[in-house]
Amino acid sequence: MSQNRFTAKIPNELEGKRAVVTGGSRGIGAAIVQNLLDAGATVVTSARSSTEHTPSAAKFVRADLSTPDGVRKFADAALDNLGGVDIVVNNAGGCRAFQSALDIENDWQYTVDINFLAAVRVNSVLVPSMRASGGGVVVHVSSIATISSYPMILHYAAAKAALETYSKGLAAELAPQGIRVVAVSLGNVMTPGADEAREKIVDYLGSDSEEWADEIPLGRLGQSQDIAEAVGFLVSPRAAWITGSTLVIDGGRSASL
Repeated sequence: MSQNRFTAKIPNELEGKRAVVTGGSRGIGAAIVQNLLDAGATVVTSARSSTEHTPSAAKFVRADLSTPDGVRKFADAALDNLGGVDIVVNNAGGCRAFQSALDIENDWQYTVDINFLAAVRVNSVLVPSMRASGGGVVVHVSSIATISSYPMILHYAAAKAALETYSKGLAAELAPQGIRVVAVSLGNVMTPGADEAREKIVDYLGSDSEEWADEIPLGRLGQSQDIAEAVGFLVSPRAAWITGSTLVIDGGRSASL
């Protein structure tokens, strides 16, 4: 489907805002970065490496956010570059191993680190600058795997469930200081990383990849821009009374379960 259906832009809506997006080198993260840039924000982003899809107008910092040192390197570089932060989008995450829920030795620690603790660590460094300036917005990118998990990605689902619970609690703590915290829970989106994951799950289950779209009431997989548009709204002044919420963006999939 053509991307030109996304036309409801408000020029310079985020002019003067300083934004940080983790995992912004491709896919959903890159689309979020570009959306914020288009709205007038200055953006710093990170990943293990940049790609041809990384928006060139953003400041890119190479970092491994699955480690405390990697988070500190990135967050310090973001603060040095921006001087402070108004928007944080914790998008970094993923699932690299598909395994029995009992196989704790394989990939549990990495999955918890990149999908949950990376956001906790990023926020611990960057949110104080929001407190100093009197407000800001934090967005956590989660997944509907939290409510419809296959056993082979239980470690991923559990980490995202922890992220959503943390997001609600953080929202309650920071609301009196004018800082909003929200989460987005994503269904199946067409990105390089998600495409690889779907193929691995298909192989694990012995199912047909064409069935994925058939299970979605709106009849298609999501696009990165679907998510970027929602995030762009949530970090904007138009969402000024939204905090502590998790917005499900999945084409109706979770409602049909």
